[in-house]
Amino acid sequence: MKKTDNPYKGLVELNRKLAKRAALQPTAGIGVIVSPPPEIQIRYNGYVLDKKHLWIDDYWIPGHTRHMVGSTANRAGGSGDAAYESHNHPIDNDERLTDTWKVGDKVLLLPVTGDDNKTTKQYIVGMKLRRLDGNE
Repeated sequence: MKKTDNPYKGLVELNRKLAKRAALQPTAGIGVIVSPPPEIQIRYNGYVLDKKHLWIDDYWIPGHTRHMVGSTANRAGGSGDAAYESHNHPIDNDERLTDTWKVGDKVLLLPVTGDDNKTTKQYIVGMKLRRLDGNE
């Protein structure tokens, strides 16, 4: 840069380049369940994505089992008798998911970009989403 160059011109050019690059980066989106797992299909931006396009956390796949170990919170009984003093209950069991997503549910989709950091061929399916104001 020459001493007579406007120092802000380079900064503006850098911001323009960064904005152009950022505009090409895929972003998160909301998909709609067309068919729930295990034959999952999700509609997104006019396309129907299927198994070969999606990564799903094991927790969301029907039939997935997770083992729960711990205890309930301490609580006192009702009458005040010693037999009902503050106590907890142990937890040591399996939790099995049978029904996770339904047709029409909305889910978070996160793009998995290719080596060029621009193209997307696969998505990570996040959690089920719902708007609290009732709007879809």
